[in-house]
Amino acid sequence: MSETITGPARGPADDGSPVRVLATDAEAVEAARALLPRLAEGAAARDRDRELPRAQVRALAGAGLLGITVPRALGGAEVRAATVAEVLRLLGTVDLSLAQIPQPHFAFLNALRLRGGPAALERVFGDVLAGALLGNAQAERSGKTAHTHATRLERDGGEWCLEGTKYYATGSLFADWIAVVAPAATPEGPRPHLAFVPASDPGVRVEDDWNGMGQRTTASGTVHLSGVRVPDALVLPQYRTFESPTTFGAFAQLLHTAIDVGAARGALDTAAEFVRTKSRPWFESGADTAAEDPLLVHRFGELEVQVRAAEALLAAAAARVDTADAVLAAGSDGAGDATAEASLAVAAAKVAGGRTSVEVSSALFEVAGTRATAEGENLHRFWRDTRTHTVHDPVRWKVQHLGEHALNRRRPPRHGQI
Repeated sequence: MSETITGPARGPADDGSPVRVLATDAEAVEAARALLPRLAEGAAARDRDRELPRAQVRALAGAGLLGITVPRALGGAEVRAATVAEVLRLLGTVDLSLAQIPQPHFAFLNALRLRGGPAALERVFGDVLAGALLGNAQAERSGKTAHTHATRLERDGGEWCLEGTKYYATGSLFADWIAVVAPAATPEGPRPHLAFVPASDPGVRVEDDWNGMGQRTTASGTVHLSGVRVPDALVLPQYRTFESPTTFGAFAQLLHTAIDVGAARGALDTAAEFVRTKSRPWFESGADTAAEDPLLVHRFGELEVQVRAAEALLAAAAARVDTADAVLAAGSDGAGDATAEASLAVAAAKVAGGRTSVEVSSALFEVAGTRATAEGENLHRFWRDTRTHTVHDPVRWKVQHLGEHALNRRRPPRHGQI
């Protein structure tokens, strides 16, 4: 008999409206495309005023997009990695901050899929299928590195107790569940575990204190955990995820890449619209409109090449992740090679996508001209968002691992950043 897990589930879609349950990859992509005009409306104002996108996240939930990775055995679509990446790429074209909110949601649902028992799977995935959002609580500030954790997770009878503080917790301000990373004792010493905590737990307090120059509306805050009791079934030995080949890191990084690539396309499309409708031609061009200035046309062509290259690398990387997942599911030989190739393909796409998003969001002003710098236009949100998101983890280490493989045939390490 499986353990019963109780606890409140309150969600962004919990407003009495029905939550759609999507069944196929095609339905997921179409649902995302259909939402884009609604999500794009007011994006610049939301960023300017730091108005958190509660209605927009409710729309994602209501459309069924938060539940697309729920396993088929539990009633979900269990879509491919490529589909999740495409959904986040599409969201990134209109609002990078909004696209960032589902990234940890999907990444930690993947951790649940890999390591969770029946009770945890049924409870959390069931809530997600009903529209619940999963936030994260990983990063800390006090240690030697961002992966040094002072938060304590200690067993107390048949439960666990959580104490600590987490920062940069994306989506936590209106999450229903929060995935908390913390070390716990094992025979080999303290090792990372993952606790799934209802955000409504009385020991959880989320502080709305994110003040970054970009990604202002990711609903990130500081998460304070005090005497939080967690059932044994909801504490997973996350460290074991990296003891054998998986696509956990590649999948998580693929989603970050998709956000960058989507933002690059969004910035380029916005620049083109501005030039067509508001920019004036340079007097030496002899053109009647800015859009007919041959040097501007040429520059747009160069930027289009970069964006298309980033989109192609993203698609190729997503295919490698799906291939590795198929190899793992079949239990066939070659899992180590397949997962390593997935990580390398994602690393290459992440480097290119990040560089492209920053360059295009900066070039927006080069091609659009002085009028584009007006504060009222808030076009600098594209650069602020991409510059902020692309320092999430250093691409120099992606390049390093790619170089090690190219020159020395060394596989990349197993962790959540590659």
